[in-house]
Amino acid sequence: MAVTGLPPYDETNVFARILRGEIPCKKVYEDAYALAFHDINPQAPVHVLVIPKGAYVSSADFLQAAPDHEVAGFFRAVGAVARQLGLEAKGYRLLANMGPDSNQEVPHFHVHVFAGRPLGRMLP
Repeated sequence: MAVTGLPPYDETNVFARILRGEIPCKKVYEDAYALAFHDINPQAPVHVLVIPKGAYVSSADFLQAAPDHEVAGFFRAVGAVARQLGLEAKGYRLLANMGPDSNQEVPHFHVHVFAGRPLGRMLP
């Protein structure tokens, strides 16, 4: 069931193309539920994107439409990425943008993992 007010999933978005292997990425992690790769325009020393393998526009879409095992598998993958990159000791930030007011650039649900320096406050 689609979330009211969200656009339909665009199969031509850059993340869909990365998942299909049409565009290369600098892969960090992959399993049955998620793909993680370095952001091409990093905003911190560590800036990794984690995307689910399913076609979801936003977190609301993902949490409503994905089966429970896919939701759990995705968030376990996010944790695996943080462990694999050795981020747990000093900490990291997870961010998921949703919609134009958040500056969501790619209409495929994804989580940013930021780390590698003190990140400061989220909002001024």
